[in-house]
Amino acid sequence: MEKIPIAMTIAGSDSGGGAGIEADLKTFSAMGVHGTVALTAITAQNTVDVFSVQDVELDVIEKQIDVVFEDMGIDAAKTGMLYRSEVIELVARKIREYGFPLVVDPVMTAKSGARLLKPEAEESLKKILLPVATVVTPNIFEAEVLSGLKISTLADMRDVAKRIADLGPKAVVVKGGHLENGNEAIDVVYSDGEFRELRGSRIDTRNTHGTGCSFSAAITAGLAKGKSIMEALEEAKNFIQIAIKYGLSIGKGHGPVNPIAWMQIDAEKYRVIENLYNAVKMLESSKIAKLIPEVGSNIVMALPKPYANSIMDVAGIPGRLIKLEDRVFAVKSPEFGASSHVARIVLKVMEYGEEWRAAMNIKYSSEVIEACRSLGLTVSSFDRREEPDEVKTREGGSLPWGVGKAIEKAGKIPDVIYDLGDVGKEPMVRILGRNAVEVATKVLMIASKLR
Repeated sequence: MEKIPIAMTIAGSDSGGGAGIEADLKTFSAMGVHGTVALTAITAQNTVDVFSVQDVELDVIEKQIDVVFEDMGIDAAKTGMLYRSEVIELVARKIREYGFPLVVDPVMTAKSGARLLKPEAEESLKKILLPVATVVTPNIFEAEVLSGLKISTLADMRDVAKRIADLGPKAVVVKGGHLENGNEAIDVVYSDGEFRELRGSRIDTRNTHGTGCSFSAAITAGLAKGKSIMEALEEAKNFIQIAIKYGLSIGKGHGPVNPIAWMQIDAEKYRVIENLYNAVKMLESSKIAKLIPEVGSNIVMALPKPYANSIMDVAGIPGRLIKLEDRVFAVKSPEFGASSHVARIVLKVMEYGEEWRAAMNIKYSSEVIEACRSLGLTVSSFDRREEPDEVKTREGGSLPWGVGKAIEKAGKIPDVIYDLGDVGKEPMVRILGRNAVEVATKVLMIASKLR
């Protein structure tokens, strides 16, 4: 049987769930490794501050590491909050005894500024733990403490990374999130005598609690799966970018990053494609060709919020639905980014109600509108002649404007939005729903009513 990778976090607990072992375990799970724990401290903290710290006894910390290793093994581990010299000495001894790769997140202060490492333990961290580390991941402040050098530029980060590497770790990652580099967040890596850079977009958000914990845990997960150091670092950089982008706006201070987004996005994409596939099969099995307009039809479904932000987050049918005699067929299988017009409609609708994630355009006729009303569907419309000039001249602005007008006119999200067209614009009906199958069901009801 294939072995499940085992990762361990040797760190403190965050009662707010945003950092510490809580963030580490979420990250391990999201990245497909089994997470284990050696708890070093219990903190009473939230998004605002750390209010209390309780040490865990040394023999209990040691026993946690021993029993996990003896039973299931440890493929890689990371440290977080160690707090005092005695814990650092213990962890270093266990690494020398068992030999598994170690990622050191040199946690010194919380996001609020509260101390998570006693000042007298900083020398122990440098002289005892870093020499047995595989990777060390200091932020700017931590890197300055470890190196004794100030950091103001990217060149300074390189100098500091090399200085820290002289203390013994195989690889050093100086994280650049706190250094101004325009729209980029650049981390400097020094390993095997070479410098590399991990580049990502700078994300403007307050929800950064647990960033360092999740990043180092993602590296640990990569090493546990047998990846090289650089492979693990590159994957972790992508991981933390997504976790920050979709951070959680909770609490009164710095909200936590969202490690679960890494796997949740892929899971939601699967659900959307599956739902669209089933909706298309429903449409293909019925005689609805008379409902297809001259420009063709598309049926789309978006990812849920907060993941739906652009047309690339909305799946549709490449090449649309085509008519063949009295039936319709999908040209290709559903894909994300395959629709522009109908996708923009859904994104606009979701501004009014996040659960309304699907739509399909069908041919306009007064009979279609009457059938919709007789079925009890809510119908609304907009008039393209009322469209402001500044909207007409903005690429992709017309449909979102019209959809907004129709929703405001109805006082809620309707099942159906239509317009009578304009010069060069075919009249059109849009069927809305919470998912693609619901939209297809409404379309089939309309077709049946017309028959």
